[in-house]
Amino acid sequence: MRTFRLLFLSLCLSFLSPSLLFAEESAMVNINTADVSQLTSLIGVGQSKAEAIVAYRETYGEFQAVDELVAVKGIGESLLSKNRNRIVVNNDKVVVN
Repeated sequence: MRTFRLLFLSLCLSFLSPSLLFAEESAMVNINTADVSQLTSLIGVGQSKAEAIVAYRETYGEFQAVDELVAVKGIGESLLSKNRNRIVVNNDKVVVN
């Protein structure tokens, strides 16, 4: 009986996990207001990159465009392209041609 419960619980969690992960990955992140925790929800952004983004923003002021993020040490075009559809500045989604 215990094995059945564990199997049932595992099965239930396997159905829930993708939806929870998708919800977190699809949330928009305002790089001008996000804290370190929110920034780490971006693909490829860990604690140190998130702290670098916050430090850059505190030193140079708000980002005027999403593309300015590549000026932060450790953030390149590849990382930006993976997250472009989730990053906003000034609460407006920025569309880059």
